[in-house]
Amino acid sequence: MIKAEDFLKGRGAQYNPQNPYLKQEYVAEHVEGLDEPMLSNSITEFLQEHPKKVVNKIDSPDLGLVYSLNPYQGCEHGCVYCYARNTHQYWGYGAGLDFERKIIIKENAAQTLAKQLESPNWQVMPIMLAGNTDCYQPIEAKKMLTRQVLEVLLQYRHPVSIITKNALILRDLDLLQELNKYNLVHANISITTLNEALRQKLEPRTASAAKRLEVVRKLAAAGIPVNVMTAPIIPGLNDSEIPQLLKAAAEAGASNAAYTIVRLNGSIGPIFEDWIRQAFPDRADKVLSQIADCHGGQLNDSRFGVRMSGEGKFAEAIAKLFRMSKQKYMAGRSMKPYDYTHFCQRKGKQLDFF
Repeated sequence: MIKAEDFLKGRGAQYNPQNPYLKQEYVAEHVEGLDEPMLSNSITEFLQEHPKKVVNKIDSPDLGLVYSLNPYQGCEHGCVYCYARNTHQYWGYGAGLDFERKIIIKENAAQTLAKQLESPNWQVMPIMLAGNTDCYQPIEAKKMLTRQVLEVLLQYRHPVSIITKNALILRDLDLLQELNKYNLVHANISITTLNEALRQKLEPRTASAAKRLEVVRKLAAAGIPVNVMTAPIIPGLNDSEIPQLLKAAAEAGASNAAYTIVRLNGSIGPIFEDWIRQAFPDRADKVLSQIADCHGGQLNDSRFGVRMSGEGKFAEAIAKLFRMSKQKYMAGRSMKPYDYTHFCQRKGKQLDFF
């Protein structure tokens, strides 16, 4: 466990667990022999990538048929529970600090998307923009890859679902309104807690809950369908906030709300346990025990149909509280459906956009 004096402020993870895909790794066996600590809170590094494909089809029974597009891999937000941390290991990096400090930028995301949309075999269904890492994380203010992607989607009249916890989404309100004219956009705003002290520890580089609720209000006022994701629910940390979260979401104009229960697969388990024993030592055992109770006695859970909602007494209590709160504050509300009939291919003219 990281000592209090060595705790890295502004970071969720405090170390890099071993990458199972690497045969060798650097270790500090003799600390006195190093000129500087290996895990110093270094600045974020940005790495360029030019993939041949940026959209992947997801056929998970838990998500339905959708596509996923992530302009960035890794995320500066530093949410300690993030399931996407494990994917950073495929690139040869760590799921802990590397995930927050080594951000891969897909420079040609918009152009590659346009080429994929031109395929004669393309099947129209929503593209989940940032289903893995946040498409509006801080570097987006400079790179504007997400905005370029939205411009392509508007040109093709293609449906999109955006997931973010950053207020930067309001920069692109003009594009979202245009997409909404054709019923092509859903916005999903993640609000995990209204407790600012908890948010700063749990999601250190994200927008405050007040900022995110402001985003919900402004999107809803512009007519954009907004779903508030109270996710993940972590037993013993934020489960008691469910009524207040749904009340605040409803008052801000959200059309719907949903939740998932935290699951700590792969390297996320030891990262989270290291974090909570430092951040909340008095309740660490209780929280870890309740999470395990929701997943058959384990912190991880890969079972389709169960992994996102959990099972057992704590999961049942959370589900009941969520249902009652949603019925009280959001009865009769729903997200308006997409309209797939507007999609049109550009017949090889996709690069005219850039």
